Amino acid sequence: MEEHAPTEIQISVETRYLPEQSSPEQEHFAFAYQITLQNNGPQTAQLLNRHWIITDAEGHIQEVKGPGVVGEQPTLQPGQRFRYTSGSVLSTPVGSMHGSFEWVSDTGESFVVPIPAFRLAVATVFH
Repeated sequence: MEEHAPTEIQISVETRYLPEQSSPEQEHFAFAYQITLQNNGPQTAQLLNRHWIITDAEGHIQEVKGPGVVGEQPTLQPGQRFRYTSGSVLSTPVGSMHGSFEWVSDTGESFVVPIPAFRLAVATVFH
């Protein structure tokens, strides 16, 4: 894996709590997250794999690894973006996610783009 990515991928995240899919009395808290991937670099790149680490407020960790996102392995040319929505279920009203996406550039260089931690939280809960 390259330490210095051959192209720059910007990742932004928006999250929201899904009360209609949650059952707090059963410790079931559903969240949606929307990820936007933007290729700000000079080379075309394809997303190959994802790796998520999801942690609830009690420190329980779920690890998710696999090819692509939402069944796709998008290829982004310079200036292109890809947006998708997925979800996670926690047993606590607050948690966090972080991880990384593995990419390959059109010249065949593999590189990893880290995804900084972001919060999953029920709006009425402050931690």
